Amino acid sequence: MLNKEELGKITEAIRSAESHTSGEIRVCVVKQCKGDPLEAAFIKFHHLKMNNTHLRNGVLIYLSPSDHKVAILGDKGINDAVRNDFWDDALEEMLTCFRRGETTEGICKGVGKVGELIKTLYPVSENDINELSDEVILDE
Repeated sequence: MLNKEELGKITEAIRSAESHTSGEIRVCVVKQCKGDPLEAAFIKFHHLKMNNTHLRNGVLIYLSPSDHKVAILGDKGINDAVRNDFWDDALEEMLTCFRRGETTEGICKGVGKVGELIKTLYPVSENDINELSDEVILDE
């Protein structure tokens, strides 16, 4: 799905985005998403125990570039503070890139946009701890 260099770029985008927020961003790339990506993201979110962060400020970007499907799911701490269309700009930016075949660029742009969106809700603190791995999750 993604090569080592592409995975490195995405991991670096996650680290860069998290350097401005105490929020935790994870990316899960799947080969195929047959159903609703938001439902699949919800299941993966809980499987990864992303709902266990101290401030409940985890965000999962779940995507299947080959199907042009993507979902962004925020934990309770974020969802309680934002409007329903909060993620729409990030989603559209990613989908536009996927349609052009620019998977890695789309993921990196989405991660950056998510970081921008949550940094006002959860600014980085002096004693911030990276609670979740920044590595990309690849699911077959």
